[in-house]
Amino acid sequence: MLQAIWMAVRMTGAMAWEMLWALCLGFLLSGIVEAVVSKEQMAKLLPDSSAGTIVIATGMGAASSSCSYAATALARSLFRKGADFIAAIAFQFASTNLVVELSVLLALMLGWQFMAAEFVGGPIMIALIVIMLRTVLRPKMIEAARRQAERGLEGKMEGHAAMDMSLHEGTFWQKLTSAKGITATSHYYWMDWYSLWPDILGGLVMSGCLAVWVPQSFWRGFFLVGHPLLAKFWGPLIGPIVAVLSFVCSVGNVPLAAVLWNGGISFGGVIAFLFADLIILPILNIYRKYYGLKIAAILFGVFYVAMVGAALAVEWIFAALRLVPHEHKATVMQETLRWNYTSMLNLTMIAVTAALLWRFLRTGGPEMMKMMDHAPEESGGHHCCHLETGV
Repeated sequence: MLQAIWMAVRMTGAMAWEMLWALCLGFLLSGIVEAVVSKEQMAKLLPDSSAGTIVIATGMGAASSSCSYAATALARSLFRKGADFIAAIAFQFASTNLVVELSVLLALMLGWQFMAAEFVGGPIMIALIVIMLRTVLRPKMIEAARRQAERGLEGKMEGHAAMDMSLHEGTFWQKLTSAKGITATSHYYWMDWYSLWPDILGGLVMSGCLAVWVPQSFWRGFFLVGHPLLAKFWGPLIGPIVAVLSFVCSVGNVPLAAVLWNGGISFGGVIAFLFADLIILPILNIYRKYYGLKIAAILFGVFYVAMVGAALAVEWIFAALRLVPHEHKATVMQETLRWNYTSMLNLTMIAVTAALLWRFLRTGGPEMMKMMDHAPEESGGHHCCHLETGV
């Protein structure tokens, strides 16, 4: 038993080391974008669910990287400020499924094909969600959802969703290199780490345990590896269910997706699993608080069908283009640490992280962090944070 636990711990540590630089780089790029792109006008840019508005919502979501909880809270905040409900939902999905850190990790741990599949399948899924919500939702239902949203029941990461530390004056380079720009980047960087570390740690621990303790024969039987055609349909159907029961969301799903891929789940099944970070049980409960039980049930049904449909489409498209990997082997699953490019990149990003931590601590970062888990009203109504330059 002790040996099995030690092997799981080693595997977890090895996976954490393999993905560390990618996470740091993703959070850094995300922090830079959020520091120079303002959220002030987002609600005004999402007045309806037309095709043009949905494209804008998707683009803004991809630029406004968030953990699943913060993305859900931000979508409600936009809805309360006047944004169209369906456009806010499109924004929510883009901000978790089309972001830099996710794509970098997918390319690193599973291969570029999975990164490409996420970017192909994400817009397909959002389009399916928009079409189905337009069909199912009635004006009275949306109005009821708005009344429920106005009650302001607290979910999670409310303060994170409300904060806007972006700069408004100057060119992109001027914003980025200014004292306030560097400070805002450091705050967003550590805000992302703070909000995502539980999911990342949970995903790593679960993945390490499953990789070591669960035999391959179980996964092969569960994913119907012996029935290739049936497995292509079974994977997208079961992938979201596994995600719902795992309680892990955002980028924390990636190492677990690697374990499932090694176990034999189909290509589309991996994509459906990754899409399902916004229907895990805690977030379904938040939908109930935000919009009411009826809307929450509709969202779950629509999201599930869209995830399955998009994953099947990705499976067929990539199979037709012969881009589906033949070997189910995620290269990240190594049990030993080595001195290689990964180690050098990790040490580089650790140095960058230390510099950003120094900036964060000197410019009121810890005080800002205390507001992240509370609704804006409880945080004194601060919808943006005052930034000290630290110089």
